[in-house]
Amino acid sequence: MSEFQERAPQASTGSLGADQLVPKVAIREGLLLFILAAIQFTNVMDFVIMMPLGPQLMRVFDINPSQFGLVVSAYTFSAAISGFCSAFYIDRLDRKKALLGLYLGFAIGTALCALAPTFELLVAARVVAGLFGGVLGALVLAIIGDAIPEERRGAATGKVMASFSIASIAGIPVGLYLASKTSWHAPFYLLAGMSLLVLGLAMKFLPELKGHLTNAPHEKPHTVLLNIFRKKNLLWALLLVVILQLAGFTVVPFVSPYMVANIGFEETELSYIYLFGGLATVVTSQMAGRLADKYGKKRVYIISALFSIIPILAITHLPRMEHYLVFIVTTLFFIVFGARFVPAMSLITSSVEPKQRGSFMSINSSVQQAASGIAAFVSGLIVQKASNGQLLHFGTVGILASVATVISIFVILKLKPVS
Repeated sequence: MSEFQERAPQASTGSLGADQLVPKVAIREGLLLFILAAIQFTNVMDFVIMMPLGPQLMRVFDINPSQFGLVVSAYTFSAAISGFCSAFYIDRLDRKKALLGLYLGFAIGTALCALAPTFELLVAARVVAGLFGGVLGALVLAIIGDAIPEERRGAATGKVMASFSIASIAGIPVGLYLASKTSWHAPFYLLAGMSLLVLGLAMKFLPELKGHLTNAPHEKPHTVLLNIFRKKNLLWALLLVVILQLAGFTVVPFVSPYMVANIGFEETELSYIYLFGGLATVVTSQMAGRLADKYGKKRVYIISALFSIIPILAITHLPRMEHYLVFIVTTLFFIVFGARFVPAMSLITSSVEPKQRGSFMSINSSVQQAASGIAAFVSGLIVQKASNGQLLHFGTVGILASVATVISIFVILKLKPVS
């Protein structure tokens, strides 16, 4: 198992380049990535479990679909705001202390979700969870960028991003089972307990991560933003994030409703979509990371993006058919989305210098969360419900996502890794 060292710049250059960094604190990469993946798993699980819990929440609280949408978007827009605000100070902090503080806040927010007795308090609890959870993902990627050399960064990103696959394989089915046997509170109790356990591991085994602080003067908030928005490379990275969300979150929110309304799935069968997709992507996402390191991140992204158009159009135009054939299409959909997301995020992480990485990744997280909400809103305007209950114009959403995918290829060619 390989090791990484927290790195600091040599005095002769003042540079934070990966090839000029000296050992300071050694820890095994595998342990670091395991802890980061565990943090990311609970963070992802907290977000994705809300959607399959929708029917139960609407029944228990007697709320309509738009009110349930408020529960989901409360987290997204709260995360977008906190990501923007954190950009002003996140690079002034030891990465470990920032990570532990955010993760503690996230655990508290998740516990508040478990305890919420009313719809209004649940929305408030989702706001709290989003305030901390939205920045967590950005900080995890910043730590990967600081701690892992560029030539292994794709594989490391793939391992941590596999947490989404594991959440799909185990988290969603287990969460739905607990909710069906007890109540919707149970998955959040489980997540809060797991978060406290992972927090203890992180406190014990993560080193201080201060390499980005050396020779990095504290900047005023407006200077932080100006330094980011003055650099064309970072603007291309932010544009890529927006287009990626348009190419993904226009489709994803309506996959489950479309399967029930148009394909004839029972709600209990939906977990198999996540199970099969998660089982596949836990392998293929890591494979995509290794291929990106070996053959080039842009090349792997372009190939994955072009292939992804096929399952995008297939899943949004599916007629009623045998369910095993549908599972093949949905699994391919998960595979290509993961395969293109890993090299894209690795490139974005490498597009910014270490001294600005935390701030930029926070802005990136804010833009990503806001773009997700906008993408879901746009697709909601396009998709209509017919009198027979079926969803109309989902194919139009697939075409929009495919066009966004093609545009993303031209954008990613503009990105240049700097560290």
